[in-house]
Amino acid sequence: MQRISLVALCAVALVVVLFSGETRMVEAAVCDPKQLAPCVPALATVAPSAECCGKLKEQQPCLCGYIKDPAFGQFVKNPNTKKVAAICKVPWPQC
Repeated sequence: MQRISLVALCAVALVVVLFSGETRMVEAAVCDPKQLAPCVPALATVAPSAECCGKLKEQQPCLCGYIKDPAFGQFVKNPNTKKVAAICKVPWPQC
């Protein structure tokens, strides 16, 4: 009887480990600056669309990387970018 309980406990532990790893992969943001394309018009008008705000929220964990990247830094450092983030209620990172 103890052997069956030990096997069942190991099986449950394995399932928990497998699903917890899957959850972390789903929660991780995929950093892709092209996803912020809907926000480009908002940099001129400071009127972000719902799509822009959604994409900005998705990419929030990646913003420091974009700021530090010379290829994207000029766009992310635009003064209107912080205004757009504030309108979208996305906290600006302190990198």
